[in-house]
Amino acid sequence: MFAFVPALFAQSGKEHKASLKPRKVKFASAPQNPAVSQQLKNFLQLVADANATFSFPKGFKEIKAPNNEDVSFDYALEMPGKDFEIWLQVRSQKENWAAYEKTLNDKAKQQANPDSLYYEIGKAQALAFAGDNEPLERVLPPSIMERYNADAGRSFMINLPDEKITKHYRYALLITLQKFHTGTIMAVCFSNQKGPEFFRNIVGASNCIKFKP
Repeated sequence: MFAFVPALFAQSGKEHKASLKPRKVKFASAPQNPAVSQQLKNFLQLVADANATFSFPKGFKEIKAPNNEDVSFDYALEMPGKDFEIWLQVRSQKENWAAYEKTLNDKAKQQANPDSLYYEIGKAQALAFAGDNEPLERVLPPSIMERYNADAGRSFMINLPDEKITKHYRYALLITLQKFHTGTIMAVCFSNQKGPEFFRNIVGASNCIKFKP
């Protein structure tokens, strides 16, 4: 995903001011066709339920997705030796949409429109990651929606506070996509710099997940 990122964020926001502790990095070759782990099996089922597809991106390797009381993601990847990770969350909205339709004529029971969940989920997560730093928010253009067979989407560029929950990364780009009546996709890309290499790494994973037509 996210090949549009350099154009949207090349001039984004103020620089992160938190100090960064140096990290030891292990260099390793990433498998192009990794064995299907239980984590990947579970994730692929979620992807299928949301009428989406996932292809493992070249140059990445699977890592354990964070799933605890603070954050909940379904799959995660890293680019070895690059201080770059992607966390993915996919949710089907089919049951929510069916329940919503049943309440349309009953104001007492009417539910929130699930087609707006992509924004609520993305904004809440971006604010949680950002702390006191205001995320830089963008509406995704129609050309990007078409590329990922989505109907709506937002992106949030975040200067991260120095926190364990985000592994002391300095920057994050959060992208959330919605296919109406069908599902949501949220992806968060983490890095310790937001120069050209950050955007090249993002582009390297730009086609890994999208909705079916």
